[in-house]
Amino acid sequence: MNSNKITFGSVFTIGLMLFALFLGAGNMIFPPLLGQQAGDSSWIAIAGFLLTGVGLPLLGVIAIAKSGGSPLDLASRVHPIFGIIFTIILYLAIGPFFGIPRTATVSYEIGVLPFLAQESAGGWSLLLFSILFFTVTAWLSLNPAKLVDRIGKLLTPVLVVILAVLVGGAFINPMGEPGQASGGYVDSPFITGFLEGYLTLDAIAALVFAIVIISAIQSKGVSDRKQIVKAVTMAGMIAATGLAAVYISLSYLGATSLHAIGTQNNGGALLSSSANYLYGPSGAIILGIAIGAACLTTSIGLVSAASSYFSKTFQKVSYKKFVLFFSIFSMLVANIGLAQLIAVSVPVLVMIYPMTIVLICMAFLDGLVKGKRSVYIGAIIPTFILGVSDGLAAAGFTAVASAFSFLPLMDQSLGWIIPALVGGIIGMLIPSSSRSAASANYSN
Repeated sequence: MNSNKITFGSVFTIGLMLFALFLGAGNMIFPPLLGQQAGDSSWIAIAGFLLTGVGLPLLGVIAIAKSGGSPLDLASRVHPIFGIIFTIILYLAIGPFFGIPRTATVSYEIGVLPFLAQESAGGWSLLLFSILFFTVTAWLSLNPAKLVDRIGKLLTPVLVVILAVLVGGAFINPMGEPGQASGGYVDSPFITGFLEGYLTLDAIAALVFAIVIISAIQSKGVSDRKQIVKAVTMAGMIAATGLAAVYISLSYLGATSLHAIGTQNNGGALLSSSANYLYGPSGAIILGIAIGAACLTTSIGLVSAASSYFSKTFQKVSYKKFVLFFSIFSMLVANIGLAQLIAVSVPVLVMIYPMTIVLICMAFLDGLVKGKRSVYIGAIIPTFILGVSDGLAAAGFTAVASAFSFLPLMDQSLGWIIPALVGGIIGMLIPSSSRSAASANYSN
């Protein structure tokens, strides 16, 4: 195949794969709850949600393609040591220490547990399910060259059909009219939706999944960097369109559910009650299959991405060995220590999320700032400090965060924005005679 060409059909299938990788159980739970709480303002709220819940992940995937193909390439523009540490923490936190084990527990709790007798719940049933779940994950991840066919052509269509059945009932036979907005959606539905999308942490997942997408494009014979960026952008737009359609549909389901199922405290309960209302006892089966398919594709993507990165970093250990290690490790964590790891991992994810967004933005501003490392450092230092503050607050230590309460948007976990801008401007004013090595190699 010509190294500068890739067919639209291949890009479309890769885009479907990326859509499935992003659409985990968490992504299915946020929008319906937003819809119910936003009520008659749900269209405004979901617009804000799409800006950060879809827009940021799309920019993240493109940013990695523009920067060289790996989060390490982008993060190393700050400093090589920072790049290594940041990337390892990124992959471990959203991978085997949090994201991968959670895919099994969520699919078990929603897709399996409701059908078990009380005396059979937990224990051996969770162990047997997680062994099966991660056996399938490992098998589908072992050959990365076949991921596009296995996910994009097989699992994604199944997921789309199940989701269409799940939300289709809400359009064909609406459960009711949207209620009145509540909480933050009363006065500022757009901003509240914007923050909900921000809190999905999908921008981090974008950096992780980008390596899978780029590898899939390269496996089609594409080697020219500009063509890779173009293909990634097209695939990202396809995935973003699919995600937006699902999020809008789920938010509509939530908005029209209030009078039929009452107020729900979380999106999982809302989906479960809605499925039961629309489809009766079979609703639980439909929801279980949807959640299971969503979790499985996300698990495969995370295992594959983490294994790909670490096999390239530690070349003495093969990709397949990392796949087996991460699958077994995640299975064990899902059974014996997920709660404890979540308690540690979530604050870490909250800590690195602002830095992730800053790095994504800098990837698109690299030409404007002429690749000056001082700009990257100036923007990252205050973002790191405030990210640590948010991370400590997420862990229950609010004293540090209170010291920065004077900053605008600090109470919305966005207090890092203005300091990052100021730091970047200061970095721009610092004389520099050369570009960073990463920028010189990869920026347009």
